[in-house]
Amino acid sequence: MSLSLYQTSIPQFVRMFGNLSAILDKAVAYAEERKIDPSVLLNARLAPDMHPLTRQVQIASDVAKGCAARLAGVEPPSFADNESNFAELQARIGKTLDFIKSVTPEQINAGEGRDILLKFPNSEFSFKAPDYVLHFALPNFYFHVTTAYAILRHNGLGIGKMDYMGAA
Repeated sequence: MSLSLYQTSIPQFVRMFGNLSAILDKAVAYAEERKIDPSVLLNARLAPDMHPLTRQVQIASDVAKGCAARLAGVEPPSFADNESNFAELQARIGKTLDFIKSVTPEQINAGEGRDILLKFPNSEFSFKAPDYVLHFALPNFYFHVTTAYAILRHNGLGIGKMDYMGAA
């Protein structure tokens, strides 16, 4: 059995955003129950040199929409990175899901032979599309979703592995 680029990417993003969204809902309830200012959780970090929760969600969004767009050969939507509360993070997840669900399996799979070039201020990375998905996009996406989970867990939110992974 072989997996297509679409099967390898988009359903993973959709599933994990659903799980992350549910975790963020639990964080809102936790903050209300414990009388914690939500900004404490939104600005929490695992280490001083790491991004806070808000930025982790933004980067996960950027990775998913960028991956879908690059594979399909279309422009990704641009989001302002100005979310400052849980409702705005949920809206961003929703907009990201709307975009990645709008890209068809045919569009994604047609990009299988595509060269993907990522340019950063101090470096460039060049991939064939399958390697981009498997060795850059998915690991990067999971890193930021996992870090968002870990930030909230570290701050006392009662979540576990099944919250992260979701129901089978």
